[in-house]
This record gives sequence, structure tokens and C-alpha cells, in this order.
Amino acid sequence: MKYALTIALLCFCSLLHAQSEESAIKETINNFFKGMKTSDTALLISAISPNAVLQTVVTNKDQKVIVRTEEMSKFIEFVAKPHPLVFDERIQFETIKIDADLASAWTPYQFFLGDKFSHCGVNSFQLVKLDGKWKIQYIIDTRRKEKCIE
Repeated sequence: MKYALTIALLCFCSLLHAQSEESAIKETINNFFKGMKTSDTALLISAISPNAVLQTVVTNKDQKVIVRTEEMSKFIEFVAKPHPLVFDERIQFETIKIDADLASAWTPYQFFLGDKFSHCGVNSFQLVKLDGKWKIQYIIDTRRKEKCIE
């Protein structure tokens, strides 16, 4: 009986820890988008690692699929510049996987400029736990205007 109770308690503690880690990962990703939406670059920067990578899967003018890399510093500068419309990326957390200090999150999204729908797609995040905090190391996304749920 003691053995079964110990096993059950360990499983419960593991579940609570996993939920706590998932919450911290969601908070990091949400802070990234909140920083983008409010032009709060300090909040945005707090969510990323010092050498974070930002990429997008796109189809070029020759209809060839390519991966475009954007410098994170240029993205942060772009967000910081005054702009008349709010950059509003609305995400859903579909899947989060964690192994030790590495995590992966899959987040379908819809992007709005102000109140106007712009495009949709999926973000794939890779996060690392640095100094006890989850940081975004890598983002790659897709972007499309069709087959979106509005």
C-alpha cells in the first residue's frame, strides 16, 4: 500500500511540475506577442535568447518554397518604430513538448493589422531554459491568406 501511494504521489508531483513548465513556456511565448502588440521591446526581448533565430517558410515569385531568415534585431527595430496599426497575432497552443531544458511549441495563429485580418499560419517555437527561465531560441512560421479560420 505504501509503495502504491508513493508511486501515485510521485506521478502527481511530476504532473504538477510538467503543468508548471508548460505554463512558464506559454507565458514566455505570450510575452513575445504582447511585446509585439504593444511595441514593448523590453518585454519582447525578455522572451528571447540572446542569439534567437527568426525564419519564415515562403513561396518565392518562381513558386519555389524557400526559408527566409530575418535578423531578430531588425524585427525588434521594426516593432519599436511607431506604426498606426496594432500588430495583433492571435495564437492557440496546440502542442507543447518538453525534455529537460528544451521545449517545442506548435501554435496556429491568425494575424491582424488593427482589426483587419491579414494572414494566418503556424509558428513552431524551440525554447531553451537559460538561468532557470524559458527563452525562445528559434521561431519558424508559415504564412498564408487562404484556408484560414476567421
